[in-house]
Amino acid sequence: MKEKIHPKYHDVKVHCACGSEFMTRSTKPEIRVDICSNCHPFYSGKQKFVDTAGRVERFTKKFGGNYFAAKTKTGK
Repeated sequence: MKEKIHPKYHDVKVHCACGSEFMTRSTKPEIRVDICSNCHPFYSGKQKFVDTAGRVERFTKKFGGNYFAAKTKTGK
C-alpha cells in the first residue's frame, strides 16, 4: 500500500432510526441508518411498513388507476 493516500479508518457509532446504536469501523465520522438488525423484519420476525419519502404514493399516482388499461387500448 502507498503511504499517505488512504483515508483514516477509525471507530464510529452507528445510529438507527429505531434508537439502537452500535459501534463499527469506517472512514466516515458518523453513520445514520433507517433500518438495522434490531428492527429489520428478517431479524426481528415482526412485519414493519417503511415508506421513505412517499414512494408508495408516488408509485400509486404514476401507475394507479387506468394507466395500464390505457396502454393496452392504444396497442403500445
